[in-house]
Amino acid sequence: MYSFKNDYSEGAHPRILGALMESNMEQLEGYGEDKYTVKAVELLKKKCGRDNIDVHLLPGGTQTNLTAISAFLRPHEAVIAANTGHILVHETGAIEATGHKIISIKVNDGKLRSEHVRAALDEHTDEHMVKPKLVYISNPTEIGSIYTKHELEQLSKFCRSNGLLLYVDGARLGSALTSEENDMKLSDIAENVDAFYIGGTKNGALMGEALIICKECLKEDFRFHIKQKGALLAKGRILGIQFLELFKDNLYFDLARHSNDMAKILKEGLCEAGYSLLTHSPSNQIFPVLPNEVIEKLEEKYMFYIWQKVDEDNSAIRLVTSWATKEEQVLEFIQELKRI
Repeated sequence: MYSFKNDYSEGAHPRILGALMESNMEQLEGYGEDKYTVKAVELLKKKCGRDNIDVHLLPGGTQTNLTAISAFLRPHEAVIAANTGHILVHETGAIEATGHKIISIKVNDGKLRSEHVRAALDEHTDEHMVKPKLVYISNPTEIGSIYTKHELEQLSKFCRSNGLLLYVDGARLGSALTSEENDMKLSDIAENVDAFYIGGTKNGALMGEALIICKECLKEDFRFHIKQKGALLAKGRILGIQFLELFKDNLYFDLARHSNDMAKILKEGLCEAGYSLLTHSPSNQIFPVLPNEVIEKLEEKYMFYIWQKVDEDNSAIRLVTSWATKEEQVLEFIQELKRI
């Protein structure tokens, strides 16, 4: 059985394991104050093109989202998210558990735009309702679409003119930034949002996400929030060493580009075989629509998620490629599909 279920089935890139082993017996400061984390933070600031940002390394995406969003909002304030948003669908109500409602907006391509946010503002008008305050997006979205620079700038402009915070979930940010359709750099994101994170867990690290806080008023006491939410690792070196290794050269982007390349091969093979795609996804997640009997036969050799029912006879599945996906496995999948 070969898995296309997610992009974190494997452990970590060998370079990261080597760096962890090499430093293993060093005695270092804890809680992210070790020399490796300090270097990683400075490197990430350089990559973002800004010295006036705060960088915090946290173990996982859900912890990062709930820690950041709950810290940024007052008790009566709420989050606006697309109906496919990860915090709405796949985080077990973690944001709501911190006391903040998520306002769900139906979108067609996974992407929030200013008109969607405006609709939420128009529906929440007084103190008898929660107050929309933070706009949550992910890049790529939960269905694989990516934001263009123009789209992000327009959303940013709207949020700033309406006193809203803009937050980007970057669990798969590497895939977005190395997509053939991307026209943004890390510095563009840092310029246009109030906070975002760079995902390591889904791009070659054992674990870890780098939260970037750009807006000054959101920075104060943030380490207190991390500690209170159980996300301040005693052995913070584990995160620092990994991000230092990922960003000291182009490893982070090379790994993400590989995952996109493998997805492109899958996509082209599926289209050649005559199958359609549920969504347009230029990142490392693709959603082919297949007959149910074909899906059942593929499940004998491959692991993947059935994403949604399309009709009585067909369903969309999700195929995810990763930094470690082998090209021969992708080609074998296509051949197996054609054989079926």
